Amino acid sequence: RHDDLKEMLDSNKDSLKLEAMKRIVAMIARGKNASDLFPAVVKNVACKNIEVKKLVYVYLVRYAEEQQDLALLSISTFQRGLKDPNQLIRASALRVLSSIRVPIIVPIMMLAIKEAASDMSPYVRKTAAHAIPKLYSLDSDQKDQLIEVIEKLLADKTTLVAGSVVMAFEEVCPERIDLIHKNYRKLCNLLIDVEEWGQVVIINMLTRYARTQFLSPNQNESLLEESTEKAFYGSEEEDTKDAKAEAASLAKRKPYVMDPDHRLLLRNTKPLLQSRNAAVVMAVAQLYFHLAPKAEVGVIAKALVRLLRSHSEVQYVVLQNVATMSIKRRGMFEPYLKSFYIRSTDPTQIKILKLEVLTNLANETNISTILREFQTYIRSMDKDFVAATIQAIGRGRGPPPCLNGLVQLLSNRDELVVAESVVVIKKLLQMQPAQHSEIIKHMAKLTDNIQVPMARASILWLIGEYCEHVPKIAPDVLRKMAKSFTNEEDIVKLQVINLAAKLYLTNSKQSKLLTQYVLNLAKYDQNYDIRDRARFIRQLIVPTEKSGALNKYAKKLFLAQKPAPILESSFKDRDHFQLGSLSHLLNAKAVGYQELPDWPDEAPDPSVRNVEVPEWTKCTSREKRKEKVEKPFYSDSEGESGPTESADSGEDPVSEGGGATMVAQGTLCSGSEEEEEEEEEEGSREQSEDEEEEKKPKRKEKEGTRKAAQGS
Repeated sequence: RHDDLKEMLDSNKDSLKLEAMKRIVAMIARGKNASDLFPAVVKNVACKNIEVKKLVYVYLVRYAEEQQDLALLSISTFQRGLKDPNQLIRASALRVLSSIRVPIIVPIMMLAIKEAASDMSPYVRKTAAHAIPKLYSLDSDQKDQLIEVIEKLLADKTTLVAGSVVMAFEEVCPERIDLIHKNYRKLCNLLIDVEEWGQVVIINMLTRYARTQFLSPNQNESLLEESTEKAFYGSEEEDTKDAKAEAASLAKRKPYVMDPDHRLLLRNTKPLLQSRNAAVVMAVAQLYFHLAPKAEVGVIAKALVRLLRSHSEVQYVVLQNVATMSIKRRGMFEPYLKSFYIRSTDPTQIKILKLEVLTNLANETNISTILREFQTYIRSMDKDFVAATIQAIGRGRGPPPCLNGLVQLLSNRDELVVAESVVVIKKLLQMQPAQHSEIIKHMAKLTDNIQVPMARASILWLIGEYCEHVPKIAPDVLRKMAKSFTNEEDIVKLQVINLAAKLYLTNSKQSKLLTQYVLNLAKYDQNYDIRDRARFIRQLIVPTEKSGALNKYAKKLFLAQKPAPILESSFKDRDHFQLGSLSHLLNAKAVGYQELPDWPDEAPDPSVRNVEVPEWTKCTSREKRKEKVEKPFYSDSEGESGPTESADSGEDPVSEGGGATMVAQGTLCSGSEEEEEEEEEEGSREQSEDEEEEKKPKRKEKEGTRKAAQGS
């Protein structure tokens, strides 16, 4: 196998080797296994042809981890490659070296990374940053040394390195926020020029950094909302007084002033909303959602809606995040309501997510439009989508129109539509049963037609729960269900037993015999749950000599008022995960997820981000000026006598005249600067005078030619 390739690799001609390596790399790209060629390829590491060497390194990066023993034999060649004049070879050698997962070579890798971090080529420094997490995963004891390298690379001003070193920072020491302080403004300013995937990493890191270093821009608003809620719901006078005092103290507080560095981050990330990369747009969107004032968050809506025209995979991730955002910031997406309308070509998951967003955006003004749209969706052939639509109608804001729409669906020819409608109506009626006894009567008639177990069970539960509102219909429904009891599903049988028990307690004259008949049938049922339930209910509701005090409380147990169900979005509890993260997508904490920190109560010291810029050129020029001026300052006699006098007197010249010397030096510097300016002015005057003298003969020649022309 692959004998021809091995022969080509063993030949003396570089052209054959190059052709063989191209074919091997093509095999790897297609997913084929080329590991058996490792011995033949590794021999060509020392090849002088740069093109061959590049492809050999590409191969070795892929298989170095699998063939560690053979790779170790060529480690001296990789070390020589680190000194190669070609930057691509140096980077490839480091990449291969860091791919060999053997603890023995950790010191060699550490030395190579340190040297590469100081390399002249930014591409090699970038590769060094990529190698840091590999070495850290191999030997975590090297963390302190790696942090030093990260600190050095963070100070790099090249955009090529920025994204890679921040990624290394996130992998090795994400808790070391102090390393970011001095580089924060530089990263903000470089962000626009960093490559796309580097931008994503930097933005996510800066989001966490900003949450620890700046105050919340919406802090006063949230506190005011909390105080008003306490005042509204508080039952005692003390609570209301406290709430008023809090509101008054909030009013006296100074208005929020955004930190300039906080504003710098928001200003420099905003243009990236127009990026062609969906991941960058999503990263900026989550940054604005977590960091920006409420008034400014709206700018991300248009960019996110633009991403909905992309592939279905991108749409899925974007809609997951939009669904979470639309719960808290509904007004942000209301102008783009039609962008979330569902197309027939959308996959089922995209359809369900768009339904979620439309339901979250529903309010009194647009509920009728959304319900009309939902009614068209119910005609779809996708049954899962139809069921999700009916559930969405039940969660819509404004129960009356939603309930009326669901009641209309009860006459639909599709049994699944009717069944799902019954389940949702059951939940809605729990909120206000007294007002809708007619709907319960209408649903009771459906027991003859609906065969879906969940729907039949829901109707029976409703009739049993609100049997007082339908006293004439409930016993008749029990009579019909008793006939078909043995043929029903288990979930329906349990509800028939419950209905019989409730009717026995409220209307025992009509339903006593029926209840005993149903309990006798359940006593010999195949399912042990139904047998246990029947035995339990018989002992509880039918009085006997052995029945104790529990029988007295049967009504309270069975007919107790149940709390109404809370119909809320499944995305409501996802906002504690950072938007755009895998944990948010899965609604579970993924491996490596870093919690988004809470805002600090007091602003940390902003001076930690100040960077002193040394002005080396000015200092050196001033020192030269001092030397020039100081030479002729003293006469020969003073220069000879000055030091001897101070030495003879025994006094400390620094303590007595140090301040004077400093002042003198300052004046000398300023004096020398003035003298240089005067010299420059004199030089410019002399130059202008020379130019004038040069122009005079030319003017005379021109005048002579003019006169000659006039004379002719």
